[in-house]
Amino acid sequence: MALVAAAAVGTLLIADEDDGDRTTSAPPATTTASGLTAVPSGDAGLPSGAPSALPSLLARPIVRPEQAFPSTSVRLPDGSRYARVDLSTTVDCARGASPALARLVAQGEGCSRSTAALFTDTERRSQVTVTVLSFERVEDASRVFTMASADPPRYRVDPLDPPPRAGLPTVPPGSAGVSRRAMTVRSVVFANGRWGDGTKTGEAELAARTEGLLRRADDTVAAYEEGRS
Repeated sequence: MALVAAAAVGTLLIADEDDGDRTTSAPPATTTASGLTAVPSGDAGLPSGAPSALPSLLARPIVRPEQAFPSTSVRLPDGSRYARVDLSTTVDCARGASPALARLVAQGEGCSRSTAALFTDTERRSQVTVTVLSFERVEDASRVFTMASADPPRYRVDPLDPPPRAGLPTVPPGSAGVSRRAMTVRSVVFANGRWGDGTKTGEAELAARTEGLLRRADDTVAAYEEGRS
């Protein structure tokens, strides 16, 4: 299933997929507010509905960590609150990426920056990592979004482990989780949610937290890339 919202500039795409036993899924066909089908091309081209102002938007610098994740405390529209307990950034986008994703992001002009933030709820039960991969070219971002939506386990970004200062447990290896992803003008935003104790139940609740933090980061990055912030 894919969720789509028409952004002020370009087309915002959000894909969702649960981790677990499923290993592959078909590329999602998505529908824009105008009712047109929009599936990013894995080979070339811009997302459907790309604006005429795109060249000037791409002239903007790549979003910086403090612009992608400006707050250490986050309140979502549903009233839930989260603390950002870690922030990591690198120009080596292969770091933390699966081997297949690392090869993919190296194609074209490549990924310019990877920024990841780790969030936990007020009860410190969930751990959600949101990662922003930003590209020089829209085509490269579109290719990554398409492939990651088609095969999430293969084209994935690994979640962050909590730093010792956070006082959170390290999630046990092999724990179930939820993964989501979205695309803005020139970035792909990944979100990975897990229960800190490795619990395999409560998937719907974990998905809601993961999706909420994904949308928050996606909105923030989109606003920057579209010149609204």
